[in-house]
Amino acid sequence: MDFWQLTIFCKVVEFKSFSRAAEAIYLSQPTVSSHIKDLEEHCGFRLLDRLGKEVLPTKAGELLFSYAKRLLALRDETETALSQFRGITKGTLNLGGSTIPGGYILPSIIGRFAKAHPEVQISLTIRDTREIADGILNGDVELAVTGAPLSDPAIFQEPLFEDDMRLIVPAGHPWAKRKSIPMEMLKAEPFVTREKGSGTLKSLDQSLTDAGFNPSCLKIAARMGNTVSVCEAVKCGVGVSILSTRAVERDIQAGLLAAIAIEGVDLKRSFYLTRHKKRTPSPLADAFADFLRKAN
Repeated sequence: MDFWQLTIFCKVVEFKSFSRAAEAIYLSQPTVSSHIKDLEEHCGFRLLDRLGKEVLPTKAGELLFSYAKRLLALRDETETALSQFRGITKGTLNLGGSTIPGGYILPSIIGRFAKAHPEVQISLTIRDTREIADGILNGDVELAVTGAPLSDPAIFQEPLFEDDMRLIVPAGHPWAKRKSIPMEMLKAEPFVTREKGSGTLKSLDQSLTDAGFNPSCLKIAARMGNTVSVCEAVKCGVGVSILSTRAVERDIQAGLLAAIAIEGVDLKRSFYLTRHKKRTPSPLADAFADFLRKAN
């Protein structure tokens, strides 16, 4: 058993496919199959079942996968620590971002960090806040920027950036020329919102509740899995929404959408630097965290 075999095995499990795993690590499919066969012979168990088009781990495979992920993460952490000791910032950082910071804030910061440290590789996973938290807890994500506070005692957060949300309507909407509306008017309009687990939705519900407005009074016309879909639904007249102005800046400048304040509702929120409370961060994670703080 070696790290390369474990890497290949983990890729097959993650992609549920020999061919897709082979493409991801630039090997031929027969080579991948040969490594898996050698690993199964070494372990003395069948590790993968081929079920139609999918490849799924057996019980033994699930056990090996959980340990293999930890071993590979520890290998990366070791290499990064040794490089840092030599005064070189290099290695791989598994970074997470909820939808808004992941799509609209982190890419440019990662680009500047990578330019300063060309030997660093950063893998960015973009999911909703709850899924990113799960990734931190299971070790897939070392550091993240999320759009809502989390109550899990195993997770540490610190405020990083401030975000400004607004009521978003299509350009032809009767409210489009207004600077603000009373919050009670929200009850009259169909509303497009993010899915449960979204940091944007959690922050919105909290802001409305703090202002004395019950979020359940909204006439939900549709729930969307990402911010881009919400924007498109609003432009198509499905309903109005409340979104980060960072996400709709281009559409507002193009005259496709309008952003409106809601009287009596504080729609400011924070984005949070998020990591595991008890796991020691790698030197690379610490370096990137410091870079994020300075970028604020």
